Amino acid sequence: MFHRFQSWSPHAVLLFCLLTASDSAFARSDLQFKLLGVHHSGVYAKGAAEVSAYDPATHRLFVINANAATIDVIDISEPSDPNLVNSIGVTGYGAGVNSVAARSGIVAVAVEAERVQDPGRVVFFDADGAVLNSVRVGVRPDMLTFSPDGTRVLVANEGRPDPGYAIDPEGSVSIIDLSGGPETASVTHVTFATFNGQVSRLRSQGVRIFGPGANAAQDLEPEYIALAPDGSTAFVALQQNNALAVVDVASASVSTIIPFGFKDHGTLVNALDASDRDGGILIREWPVFGMYQPGAIATFESEGQTFVISANEGGSRDYDGFSEETRVADLKLDPEAFPNAASLQDDAHLGRLKTTTSLGDTDGDGDHDRLYAYGARSFSIWDAGGNLVFDSGDDFERRLASLIPEDFNANNNENGTFDSRSDDMGPEPAAVVTGAIDNRVYAFIGLERVGGVMVYDISRP
Repeated sequence: MFHRFQSWSPHAVLLFCLLTASDSAFARSDLQFKLLGVHHSGVYAKGAAEVSAYDPATHRLFVINANAATIDVIDISEPSDPNLVNSIGVTGYGAGVNSVAARSGIVAVAVEAERVQDPGRVVFFDADGAVLNSVRVGVRPDMLTFSPDGTRVLVANEGRPDPGYAIDPEGSVSIIDLSGGPETASVTHVTFATFNGQVSRLRSQGVRIFGPGANAAQDLEPEYIALAPDGSTAFVALQQNNALAVVDVASASVSTIIPFGFKDHGTLVNALDASDRDGGILIREWPVFGMYQPGAIATFESEGQTFVISANEGGSRDYDGFSEETRVADLKLDPEAFPNAASLQDDAHLGRLKTTTSLGDTDGDGDHDRLYAYGARSFSIWDAGGNLVFDSGDDFERRLASLIPEDFNANNNENGTFDSRSDDMGPEPAAVVTGAIDNRVYAFIGLERVGGVMVYDISRP
């Protein structure tokens, strides 16, 4: 069974793999990856192979080449011999490409505006690169996806502020109606304006709304969309806000916003390596809470129920005009909550760990009573109501420590960087897709920094 994966590799290399399974593929060890083919862009560390979309109808892979502001079209009808067919330029429609999706010979591309705080566009091409239409969507369209029946494209418009944080556009979701074909596409915009009067309630529930002077509509930043199998509901990851928005597609409205909550790294099953200066691999419990903050989500169905699976990447706001980022060593810790503060703030312990100034002062006295890390270094499964069903705990880091100890928590753009990401977000799970093999459902989670794909049997969520 052939699968495609999104790739953020700075090496700009696309790998084509055959996934095989035995007749009784009930354990992960029954699965094997076999390398079939490789496509080299010839460009290193400049985003020349960032996101990919495969169209089974044309046997073509459409790959974002941010370095050249193009979509590279690669024929993989013979996976062992991928061939570059064409490069589709998008410079006439905006500043750069953020996402691509393909279905039945139609390619949808999300393009941000020259001035990033202006509305972007979605451009539709055929498989050969001919323009079919373009429509205006929200500010900084960051990701798009086709509905299961192909009659709609949904777009996550992040609405990211400018570097000085003087302009903070509203985040939104655009629903593009393709029922009459791309040539007659129409757009409906879903905003978060109805939540502007509910900021206090959302914060009390755990939704992070913290941009300076921002209302809810400005602060909520859609990152990724996954649709329920029947296409009626869209689940929208709000990464920086550590929350999930639920959109009713038919009425084009946000039904609810659900906080993901926090992961307790003080328990044995949720341990982590929190320092790049501890002299090695040190996975242990620490008094830290992880913000799940998925960078990608997917949906799947099991026994008639819809589940959401999240790749818990993490993400901060770090701008010239406003930054929440700091290290634990630079915080003032509450002496009652952290009687061993001096030890914790040592660089070999928690001192180097990146944390946020937006949370943690629970009693408002100017010091931190709790510590929060970006991302959860795991994948999670949630039911349709946002309840946590499963989390992989510290399994990623423990497996990486066993499988590739020399490159544990290494960075993606330089060799010899053992342990260098431990103080940040560790292996940084950033992509997730699901697939069925021999009546079993599997999750494939891509690791952005150290690289590789983690495979789990999720047939029993």
